[in-house]
Amino acid sequence: MDDRVLTPIEVAQPAPRRTRQARVAWGQRVVTVGGDAPVRVQSMTNTDTVDAIGTAIQVKELALAGSELVRITVNTPEAAAQVPYIREQLDRMGIDVPLIGDFHYNGHRLLTDFPDCAQALSKYRINPGNVGKGAKRDTQFGQMIEAALKWDKPVRIGVNWGSLDQDLLAGLMDENSRRAQPWDARQVMYEALISSALGSASQAVELGMDPAQVILSCKVSGVQDLIAVYRELARRGDYPLHLGLTEAGMGTKGTVASSVALAILLQEGIGDTIRVSLTPQPGEARTQEVVVASEILQALGLRAFVPSVTACPGCGRTTSTVFQELAKQIDDHLRAQMPVWRSQYPGVEKLKVAVMGCIVNGPGESKHADIGISLPGTGEAPAAPVYIDGQKAMTLRGEHIAAEFHQIVERYIEQRFGRRDA
Repeated sequence: MDDRVLTPIEVAQPAPRRTRQARVAWGQRVVTVGGDAPVRVQSMTNTDTVDAIGTAIQVKELALAGSELVRITVNTPEAAAQVPYIREQLDRMGIDVPLIGDFHYNGHRLLTDFPDCAQALSKYRINPGNVGKGAKRDTQFGQMIEAALKWDKPVRIGVNWGSLDQDLLAGLMDENSRRAQPWDARQVMYEALISSALGSASQAVELGMDPAQVILSCKVSGVQDLIAVYRELARRGDYPLHLGLTEAGMGTKGTVASSVALAILLQEGIGDTIRVSLTPQPGEARTQEVVVASEILQALGLRAFVPSVTACPGCGRTTSTVFQELAKQIDDHLRAQMPVWRSQYPGVEKLKVAVMGCIVNGPGESKHADIGISLPGTGEAPAAPVYIDGQKAMTLRGEHIAAEFHQIVERYIEQRFGRRDA
């Protein structure tokens, strides 16, 4: 027997975040970003902003899926003119999610020429690489900051390695060429991203912005690149940080790459808002990127958005697909009900349900969940024990096990999380 003195293994916990706290507001709704606020989920529409109704509908869908901030493209005078109507439509629908305006090239003109647009937005995204060149850059950047100050809006200075400030990059490359031991091209690119973000943030503060109302991002499309850049960005400043792989890709590629990169940084205490930039599959809902972002935060234990459903992957013991079908039905139903349940059943997002396929791990996993069912595997007796709060509560038999368990889950939610009058 090992006679060494053993100490308890520490439970893994994300490192604390050490950034300032920004406020993104619309009406009575205030979404805090940074500091001790929860890591926020953000998304972006892919509609033509000129289509005010279509854009408002997609914003609503994203908000109901769990997006706490939604960005829209503001690229033309026609789009800018529609922003107040989009906000009006959302308010009529009871959707108070803050809107972020995404500006490139002409944001200084649009924010100046369309004051109703500037006022209707809750935050402005500024890309330093697309503000202007030469002497125009500082003037046009200053106009956007002036609008933010006039309407009391925070800004995100969002640098992207696909649209870097070319003057800044050229200067850093010249400087690098004079080093005794020059950096490689990738290191120069990292420095350009970080210098652009921090330099623009300092300029905004010099123009009068509250440092707490400046959020930074340095978007790249490679996992290791993102990790390297954000570690250094976090080390050099305390601005709230927005995370996300730009052009993450489609399907499993985009999902896996985003999950890996964001999870590593979030575990290190880096990141205050996140977006999973998925290219939708043909016919796929835009809300999928919100689902993935929420799942990343929930898997890390940073947030709880929807009840979690534990289900085994299946093996030779589980030739029946009943447990797979039941797990999907329960998961789909819980997600669909969350827009209503958030207010009707406070705390329901922390519910844990287990749908298991055989006796090997079924009873154990079901006991660990709030409510669980262990369905019979191949060759097992046609009985399905149900466990509630760690105790065996009943055994279901017959052809209607799935429907009966569905009803049991509904009753459990109502009894445990339903509001009770004082």
